[in-house]
Amino acid sequence: MKAAAYPVPALRAPSAVSNTLTIAGRELRDAVRSRWFVLYTLAFAALGLGVSFVSAAGSGGTGLSGFGRTTAGLINLTLLFVPLMALTAGAGSIASDRERGMLAYVFAQPTSPVETLLGKYLGLGAALAACLALGLGACAGALAARGLRTDPSSILWLAGLSVLLAMGMLSVGLLISALARRTSVAVGTAIFVWLALVFVSDLALMAGAVALRLRIEDLFAIALLNPLQVFKMWSLHAADASLDVLGPAGLYASEEFGARLHPIFGASLAAWIVAPLTLAALALSRRSPL
Repeated sequence: MKAAAYPVPALRAPSAVSNTLTIAGRELRDAVRSRWFVLYTLAFAALGLGVSFVSAAGSGGTGLSGFGRTTAGLINLTLLFVPLMALTAGAGSIASDRERGMLAYVFAQPTSPVETLLGKYLGLGAALAACLALGLGACAGALAARGLRTDPSSILWLAGLSVLLAMGMLSVGLLISALARRTSVAVGTAIFVWLALVFVSDLALMAGAVALRLRIEDLFAIALLNPLQVFKMWSLHAADASLDVLGPAGLYASEEFGARLHPIFGASLAAWIVAPLTLAALALSRRSPL
């Protein structure tokens, strides 16, 4: 009698989605275990609570102020904190793997550079989103514990826009990391980009407006090129605050576009997410992992 033959199932190569999710899970676990995640979360929560105290003192109250009063302060805090956090996290990701030889090991596996990049992006993005959620959640929880009313829509809008800004800056950080060969160079470049976006761009815009006599339409168009300015305008617009506080360009945007500002701001931040990530994928595919 012949033994019955049973078909041996063929081994299936991991799919692109499986590879991406595996790398994303590893990046998320590494980020949560690292010191930068804990430090950034604690620092963001502490600074958010500090903004609440300062806002209350400035308005003549005592203790923590209501969340609506602290929105402007938290927007400014996010403008300084989130881009630095996302840029440095992205900049140190690929460059550090290249220095340690880990990138060559990953590319030797049945995975593509694009899958590796997307996995890192999703994993780090999830870690950044968790950091922001914990920080803003701690601030809102402290306000609620003191019996002060909070506006859930303001919290959700600020959290959502903060995540969008973080994802855009993370794309830029990964692009820097894909082009740099050393971690120190990548992180240094990321800090320089942060300084340029936060400080130099505003000064250059004001100087250009005076020297070149730019029209209000041109000022608004140039402001749309800066993701930090877009975040500020969108946050104020979502909080039903007047954009007049941003000067003539803000007044022009409110009167000219009105409700259409939401898709305009959304398209601008989406471009900052997609364009750098695409360039990073091209750079990672064409450069040696060593």
